[in-house]
Amino acid sequence: MDDPPPTNIFSLCNRPPWAIACIEFQDDPVPLHIGRVREDNHRLFALLDGETDASRRGEIFHEYLSVQFALHHWQEHQHSARSALRNSYVRYLRGWAVDSNSIEGAVLKGWVHSRLGIPPTFHGAPLQQNPANFELYAIDRLRGSARTNAIESQLDLLFEFSQYELLRRHPNQRWLSLYRGTFDAPAYQTTPSTLANQPVVRMNNISSFTSDRECAWEFGSTVWEVLIPLAKIFFFSDLLPESILRGEQEFLVIGGEYHVRKLLY
Repeated sequence: MDDPPPTNIFSLCNRPPWAIACIEFQDDPVPLHIGRVREDNHRLFALLDGETDASRRGEIFHEYLSVQFALHHWQEHQHSARSALRNSYVRYLRGWAVDSNSIEGAVLKGWVHSRLGIPPTFHGAPLQQNPANFELYAIDRLRGSARTNAIESQLDLLFEFSQYELLRRHPNQRWLSLYRGTFDAPAYQTTPSTLANQPVVRMNNISSFTSDRECAWEFGSTVWEVLIPLAKIFFFSDLLPESILRGEQEFLVIGGEYHVRKLLY
């Protein structure tokens, strides 16, 4: 019998993978940070501290990444280099929005795997205990990573900026109520819990949620309401100005175990 696909038990985060993915983290979350990202980019966060307008902070972030990763110089390069530089983190967010099982989606799932140590469970097909499907995911991830300049480092900064903004916009809060619609609820790994009518569901290592309850019904016949720790929000559409990325109240949430409450239509 084939061996199961490899899983990464290491992490560049300040918490181990099992601690981030377990149900106890949802109940009692703590801040998450990637390596020395904030320390090594202290100039960016100093600039953000001095700006009171959230939209302008999004512009500052985008401008900083453009300079840091030479994204604004892509016109000056030959075709192959030009393509890599043009495909910044924005390309991957847009690709995810179109199809979470795309090459861009594989890159985002790969970022969670490499930085937080939580492997994906689905990419076009179930991955656990299925080496062939895992290999196809790995190929998509490699192809996507080759399209741009230091994409994982860009995503490191994106996560840290998201965390910065969430704490600034929601002081003294630890959770947000978000919603996820799905057409294949029975396919999720579910276990009973001590909370009435709130089973524990294991989400993919990164998944889309929305803050708009009605909008969630557009994405599935089952809608779950979930109390999401701010610390596990990788990105949200209002983080960046519409001039950079148009959003629809979408949140990208790091996976693991969650208590969910099924809503009635």
